[in-house]
Amino acid sequence: MIRLELNKATQFLSTEAIEKVSANVHAAQQALEERTCLGNDFLGWMHLPSETTPEFLAEIKACAQTLRENCDTIVVAGIGGSYLGARAVIEALSNQFEWLTNDGKNPIILFAGNNIGEDYLYELCTYLKGRNFGVINISKSGTTTETALAFRLLKKQCEEQRGKEMARKVIVAVTDAKRGAARTTADKEGYTSFIIPDNVGGRFSVLTPVGLLPIACAGFDIDALVKGAQDMEAQSANDDNIVTQYAVVRNALYQAGKKIEILVNFQPKLHYMNEWWKQLYGESEGKDGKGIFPAAVDFTTDLHSMGQWIQEGERTIFETVISVENAKHTLLFPHDDENLDGLNFLEGKRVDEVNKMAELGTQLAHVDGGVPNMRVVMPELNEYYLGQLIYFFERACGVSGLLLDVNPFNQPGVEAYKKNMFALLGKPGYEAESEAIKARL
Repeated sequence: MIRLELNKATQFLSTEAIEKVSANVHAAQQALEERTCLGNDFLGWMHLPSETTPEFLAEIKACAQTLRENCDTIVVAGIGGSYLGARAVIEALSNQFEWLTNDGKNPIILFAGNNIGEDYLYELCTYLKGRNFGVINISKSGTTTETALAFRLLKKQCEEQRGKEMARKVIVAVTDAKRGAARTTADKEGYTSFIIPDNVGGRFSVLTPVGLLPIACAGFDIDALVKGAQDMEAQSANDDNIVTQYAVVRNALYQAGKKIEILVNFQPKLHYMNEWWKQLYGESEGKDGKGIFPAAVDFTTDLHSMGQWIQEGERTIFETVISVENAKHTLLFPHDDENLDGLNFLEGKRVDEVNKMAELGTQLAHVDGGVPNMRVVMPELNEYYLGQLIYFFERACGVSGLLLDVNPFNQPGVEAYKKNMFALLGKPGYEAESEAIKARL
């Protein structure tokens, strides 16, 4: 199992401060289990791992196999929770350079529909010319601007390049069961489709077809991913476990004036896990004028850009480090006869050992500099432990939001920019808003 180390964080807190927050854990856990908390209609993720059947996973894998057999490239169209979780797992497990050779073992997985960059979309469409590509369109409504735009372009190009019949075979919809533009299109065109459960919000949807289908298409073991989540679900049922401990300490630090949490990795493959985590916690807790600000860094890379601020800047931060105990490969530090860089003292050591000492040295320096540190330790980077990590952060997010006394499962603030954008673009139905915003400009 993954484990949690807290001693480099709790040393900054009094016993009373921790006990004050801990006193509310049972009520938070009970509210989640009994579905009495705010946002209780979006708790479908809580027992999703244990409710996922082998038969359902077989359906996902069968669809993935069809795409793998007919596509050299698969584009996942989605934004926010509709792509970040899948990308986090795929990039954590993939050979980071294999796609350059495109050896045919696995299709190339690309992502679109998560921005409105004209150059990005033009270059994507140009790259796809002549490729046997398929599309996984992930959208509950089918009307999210970024994803809908990308899907329009991809659907048209896929049909033109591969023909309508093949396009029907290699375009898959992951959407609402009954309503919405994406559901209407899927039914009309005859696409294979999977359902996004009504009671699972996007940022909690990695273990639904939203994440499972792209991950299976990339060639990874979704059975092991779900098994890891199942085991973490079972472990987190009681009131004292690593999930509740993490939620308690981060809230106690917040009450002590630590307003920013920095998620740290020393493994570049976890970059998008950081990005998924930022959405999970930012969208869940940032409301009602409250919330720990979620930031993320990739070390040691960002020690050469953000390290100074973390070491000596405003003391309103704490760090949570994801540490991977065992690297997948072995690479030894080489000898150099001239030794101009002075690094021959490292000769014969594993590169990962050097990285681990960088991690330990950084932790000690930051703690000495007044930055509390928590450490989430994964034995290795594989599907099973990633499943544990995903559920760990999801469950802790639910508990933490309730300890903060907010609704962790809504996101009313994300609509503000959309209303302004539609008003500025002159969308039908936004005439009054258009006049009002023009007057402001």
